[in-house]
Amino acid sequence: MIPITAIFETHLTVADLPRARDFYGRVLGLELARVFDERRVAFYWVGAPGRQMLGLGEAGSGPQRLSLHTAFQVALADLLAAPPLLRQAGVTPLDFANQPTDEPVVLAWMPAASLYFQDPDGNLLEYLCLLPDAPRPELGVLAWSDWQRQQGATP
Repeated sequence: MIPITAIFETHLTVADLPRARDFYGRVLGLELARVFDERRVAFYWVGAPGRQMLGLGEAGSGPQRLSLHTAFQVALADLLAAPPLLRQAGVTPLDFANQPTDEPVVLAWMPAASLYFQDPDGNLLEYLCLLPDAPRPELGVLAWSDWQRQQGATP
């Protein structure tokens, strides 16, 4: 299977995002990576930028089913090879919109290539590889082949 080299990102559910941002930023001193107000999430670098992230997602105080997310850092070649290997294992590779896919997506704001899938309990897991390219947040999230075209490479 795919050799996992590290846990890159983990998420915590919070009831009040501004309060949590104050705590993690001011009290713990974590560097803010990015806030997505429309999704009610904030990301913080843990250690040096680009090494590890903590994601905070506002769930409110009402009763909700909890589904967690963990990102595993992998080598790019392994990430690109993962879709058929996951399918062979009976796991559906997913894109950022939770749709079946045959290729990773690129989160252009980092940038990082990612491929998502679920464990048997419905937790969202991710293979992730940071890319050496310059961040391009204006591109949003796009398919690996589209990122390659944007970078002037042949997919």
